[in-house]
Amino acid sequence: MEYAAQISGTGSAFPPRRMTNDEIAARLKTIGVETSDRWIQERTGIAERRISDVTQENETNSSLGARAAMRALKMADKAPQDIDQILYATCSPDTLIPSTACWLQKKIGADNAWAMDINAACSGFVYGLITAEQFVRSGHARTVLVVGAEVLSPFVDWHDRTSCILFGDGAGAAIVEQAPQKSKKRILSSYMSSNGHLSEIFYIPAGGSNLEMTPDRYDRKENKMRMNGREIFKVAVRTLTECALRAMEKKHLNVESLDWLIPHQANLRIIEAVANRLHFPMEKVILNVDRYGNTSAATVPTAMDEAVRDGRIQPGQMILIDAFGAGLTAGAILLRW
Repeated sequence: MEYAAQISGTGSAFPPRRMTNDEIAARLKTIGVETSDRWIQERTGIAERRISDVTQENETNSSLGARAAMRALKMADKAPQDIDQILYATCSPDTLIPSTACWLQKKIGADNAWAMDINAACSGFVYGLITAEQFVRSGHARTVLVVGAEVLSPFVDWHDRTSCILFGDGAGAAIVEQAPQKSKKRILSSYMSSNGHLSEIFYIPAGGSNLEMTPDRYDRKENKMRMNGREIFKVAVRTLTECALRAMEKKHLNVESLDWLIPHQANLRIIEAVANRLHFPMEKVILNVDRYGNTSAATVPTAMDEAVRDGRIQPGQMILIDAFGAGLTAGAILLRW
């Protein structure tokens, strides 16, 4: 391949409403379920999350994605017309048809791009970056917009304490551009995996072509997320550790070479367990889970954007991105900023 791929811009966007743990505790108390801010923070590290009002046009999935995309374009000094392709990672699309990528294309005026969605749940942004890298390195695209965005709150069962405390809404974006093959600033390596045998540890039963949504299924909340938290924790720690090591092995590097780790922000305890297995210091792990919760495909790009904009991520630094999601999907990317 003649070219390398580099990230030249990042952006993020969140709805304005903050939902605190105390608000969730008060809601659960009305149905006789006891919880507290302390209980939630001890188990997840989450203090609050953002929740979209999808009756407001500027808070829909594609609208959040569009805001994040425009911020990324501005950082990269690019216009929407410069985009060759849009890869939109989401498992909570605006509509089943058309893709949310096409809604975003319309909203930002990226008329020269082709667009598609990627559904790899929480790994979606990593899958999108790796896909973008292949198109850029092969010469099929010069500028790619990769978005990770979710509006998960409509799919949360707010009476299920094990899951409703975890999720939030938001969007992150990155501009991936063509660079010289030996460019210092580039994506260096990646690793991806999937394991469909673990599909049922986190899924939504109804709403697809397999189970049409009916009044009875709606009453049974079969359109809401169901998860086996204990099993997810074990699988996540093992999978994130393996993906990180595989991506580094491809370049014969170890954790001492890393300046920052940006993991999927599912749960602080999972992140701490992975850092411990990697023997990597938590002070070099980029976190935003405390303020936004698990925003699925948006967690990695929003955390990355925050660290770029506040100056933690500096040119020349080595970054490892690491994610897992329902499916089970997983992936890691090693890059030099």
